[in-house]
Amino acid sequence: MLDKEFKYYTTNQVALVKKYLGKYVVVKGTKVLGAYDSEAKAYLETTKKHAAGTFLIQFCAPGESAFSQSFHSRVVFF
Repeated sequence: MLDKEFKYYTTNQVALVKKYLGKYVVVKGTKVLGAYDSEAKAYLETTKKHAAGTFLIQFCAPGESAFSQSFHSRVVFF
């Protein structure tokens, strides 16, 4: 499930950020297919040639916060 693409991004994040900072990069396998100004544009352009679910769209920014999310809940456990 896109493990290879995610590993490629995280391994090469520093170099990718230098080249594509602030863009949405599309990664398939170990190759960057393109870089776009919006996630929607990245998806629409890439699905013209590649099936959805076969590539990763990742916002290119430094640090772990660029690829991790935190979810908070007001639920209290006793």
